Amino acid sequence: MKKILLNRKYKLLELLIIGLLIPTLILVNRLAENVILILWIITIYGGSIYIKYHNRAKLKEILNFHAFTKKNINIILIRWLLLTIAIYLITFYFYNDKLFTIQKQNPYFLIVIFFVYPILSALPQEFIFTTFFFSRYADIIPEKLQILTSAIIFTYAHVLFINFIAPFLSLFGGLIFANTYKKTNSLALVTFEHSLYGNSLFFMGLGYYFWGGSVAIA
Repeated sequence: MKKILLNRKYKLLELLIIGLLIPTLILVNRLAENVILILWIITIYGGSIYIKYHNRAKLKEILNFHAFTKKNINIILIRWLLLTIAIYLITFYFYNDKLFTIQKQNPYFLIVIFFVYPILSALPQEFIFTTFFFSRYADIIPEKLQILTSAIIFTYAHVLFINFIAPFLSLFGGLIFANTYKKTNSLALVTFEHSLYGNSLFFMGLGYYFWGGSVAIA
């Protein structure tokens, strides 16, 4: 079994299934409502392989909270602040009907998102597209293409929301998150960063396109 799971051809097939086939099936069959469940199924599958064959480190070492240095946090927060301003301007000028829509319709749902999104959505996504990805596929993807490849499959995973804005913004997010993980090797830090952007999108209203584009938001 180990020989099969570590075979380069098997890993390439696995990458195509995770990065291309599964999102396509979700899109074609309109399964976006089940995306969180599917994310966690892939995370459990990937996690079992990752811990058994790629990194036997303890969970705290995989999370790597030591990467929460003043320098790293400052870079992440400054970049997030600038891009959050950009998100606000995009929403205000191009999607004004969505601006602060959750606050107007269901403000309590926004609070739930702030606490639930990081664990249920950002964490499994970052495990799949950074932690698992960079370790699992290092021998089949040239290092200079790894960040871009991670961002591309991360972007395609958001096509299932059936709108333009989700994959468009996800491309930038994917590049940022992949770069952060590549530099810090910290699942916790990249999940924190992902959560900041995700919560900003929901706060401003564009989060609709990462959920409401396929299913009702409330």
